[in-house]
Amino acid sequence: MSALENAAPRIYAKSADRERTMNDLDGNVADLVDAREIFDLIRDINDPEHPLTLEQLNVVQEELINVEDERNYIDVRFTPTIPHCSMATLIGLAIRVKLLRSLPPRFKVTVRITPGAHASETAINKQLADKERVAAALENSNLLQVVNQCLTPREE
Repeated sequence: MSALENAAPRIYAKSADRERTMNDLDGNVADLVDAREIFDLIRDINDPEHPLTLEQLNVVQEELINVEDERNYIDVRFTPTIPHCSMATLIGLAIRVKLLRSLPPRFKVTVRITPGAHASETAINKQLADKERVAAALENSNLLQVVNQCLTPREE
């Protein structure tokens, strides 16, 4: 196994779970998608290099998610732990796949790197925005297996 790119990442505390309200349990109340709901979907994605979640590494943050439910638009920005992270594309792909699997198809989802957070930000954002490249990547069984490992909940 090769050496870790970021052998000693800073670990952040997990945020509290969202409090449930009576409206959450009421099927007659329209439930709009918001940034917290998207954050809750992606916060527990496993980092491909460490036995930690993207939330624990501060790669995903609720403040970096923009949801326009009325326009069916979701914009997720993520911040790799180091500016030359070779796993950034894989992390973005895992976020995209999780949202594609979890949300109704009416949503247009954009996943990109936080501006200034990665040396190859423009190239990676272009890859993640290209539907054909994402689909082709997911046809690669080895890559799909790695993405699925990132999305499989870990035992705590």
